[in-house]
Amino acid sequence: MCRNIRTLFNFEPPATRNEMHDASLQFVRKISGYTHPSKANEAAFHAAVEEIEAVVRKLLKSLDTDAPPKDREVVAAKARERARERYGAA
Repeated sequence: MCRNIRTLFNFEPPATRNEMHDASLQFVRKISGYTHPSKANEAAFHAAVEEIEAVVRKLLKSLDTDAPPKDREVVAAKARERARERYGAA
């Protein structure tokens, strides 16, 4: 039903609002069991996404680490390599 929610903290460049929204949407989809809510549940579904996105932004702003930021491209390349080893070349 939903793809994996990825880590958003301590990356260079930092997570975008769109990435935070997408993670929040995936979380609400997973919890609710809906990929697309019915009309009766649509307002509650979208309100939950907005509220969770606000909490995600607040959390990411408040976290602190001494670790150097991870490079998005390097992390993505490692994930592609793991997938290639696991599933073979496509």
